[in-house]
Formats: sequence, structure tokens, C-alpha cells
Amino acid sequence: MTEHNPKHRGPTSRHDAARSGQRRRRTSHNQASGAARRTDPARLAAFRSLRAVTADDAYANLALAEHTEGLSGRDAAFATELVAGTCRGLGLFDAIIVSAAGRELRTLQPAVVDLLRLGTHQLLDLRVPAHAAIAATVDLGRSAVSERVTGVVNAILRKVGAHDLDGWADRLRADRPDARALLARHPQWIIDAFADILPAPEVEALLAADNTAPVTHLVVRPGLAEVDELGGEPLRWSPFGATAAGSPSAIIAVREGRAGVQDEGPQLVAWALARV
Repeated sequence: MTEHNPKHRGPTSRHDAARSGQRRRRTSHNQASGAARRTDPARLAAFRSLRAVTADDAYANLALAEHTEGLSGRDAAFATELVAGTCRGLGLFDAIIVSAAGRELRTLQPAVVDLLRLGTHQLLDLRVPAHAAIAATVDLGRSAVSERVTGVVNAILRKVGAHDLDGWADRLRADRPDARALLARHPQWIIDAFADILPAPEVEALLAADNTAPVTHLVVRPGLAEVDELGGEPLRWSPFGATAAGSPSAIIAVREGRAGVQDEGPQLVAWALARV
């Protein structure tokens, strides 16, 4: 940082003015380059995927496949959690953002809304420290959207982070008639449909289970691989499968086509049909 000179009154010629403008442009470029270097590739992939979902009606899994290509397994997994978790909690997060911002979402740039959604998920659902979640989202906004959006992103996320999820639940219950549906992270019509066929305790359990991130199941091709080659815990019902202990592509049997990804339910259906 240069020392401030109290006698300096700014550029005294067009040449000095041009040099001053060049310095400002270099500073802005350096700041943008620094933000690009700091941006977490997983968060950037998640942001681009979420933009595709909200702006272009893309399927989340296809958008993620496109934007996580080339990432490490760890970064791809984090990006997937960011997008899947944000999509599950979209209605809830939007209500929280509106309350924290004191303004409707339509008054914000759509890309900013997606930044705030990702940041809110990290603040309230994930074990990301508040300062890290806010700083990372601000850096993401600077590099992926514009320097101009950083102030509003920082201000709103700080207000979101002023309460934990339980605190926001209390505020929503007091302020919103649709709080139950928001907190259950399901549209009301789905809750009503469940309630038509299930006892109340089972509805709540089903809603909670429906919000649980799924575990990837693997299946062996009978006669070509053994379950212990999959590396995870054997499945409860199917004798042909196990949970994935990491990225399926890291398992030799999967790479060689002797095993693959398949939920336990379809494994049982195939087994039953094979015995008819």
C-alpha cells in the first residue's frame, strides 16, 4: 500500500489521468484474477449447475455431470451435495433469504439469488463455519458474477447466519402459514397426498427420510465379480450388492464392467424375476 500524501490533489495532466486510469484497471484486473484463483472449483461447479437448473430448467444430475467433469472425486462430491441439498431446500431457503434481506427475490439478480441459496445451505445445513461459508460465497460471486454483487451477498448471508436452522424455524412458524411445508422441504400437495394414505407419525418419518441424501448402491454381475470386491458394506436384502465406499469409478470391478451402480430395490426385482 502506498503512503497517503496530503499534498496530492490528483492527476495534473491528461497523461497523469491516463496513468491513474491504467492503475485502476490493473488493480481491478488483479482483484478479479485473485478472486478467480481463490474460487473453490467445487463451489463454482455447483453454482454453474444450479444456474442451469433455475434458469434453463436443466436436470440437476445432467448439469452436475457436465460441470463437475475433470474435478477430483472429493470436489465432485461436494459440488453434488451443494446442488442436491440446495434443490431439496429451495423453498425453505428462499423464505429465509426473503426474511433476512427484507425484500422479495424478484428484486435481486437471479444469479445473486442462486449464490444466496448455496450460501444459505452451507450456513444452515452443512458443517461449514459461518465465516468460511460467507467468504467463499462472496468470492464466488466476485469471480462468477461481478464485483458489484459482493456487498449484497455478504450483507444478506450475515443476516442469514445470525440464526441457526432451529432459530429460523421458530421465526417462520410465527410469520408464515406455510411454515410446515417449508420446513418439511416438500410442497404442501405432496404432504397432503402422503397424509391421505399414511398415519401422521409415518408421514413425518417419510418426509424426514425423503430429505436424507441417498447412499450409492453397487451391484456385481453374477459370475463376473464378488461382493467383497466392491469395498463397502453389504446391502441388507440383496446378496449381490454393497454400498459405495467412495467414487464408484475408483473400484476396479466397476471400471471393468463387472459391477455397476444400481439401487437395492431393482436388484431384488431382478433377482425375483430370475427365480420365476
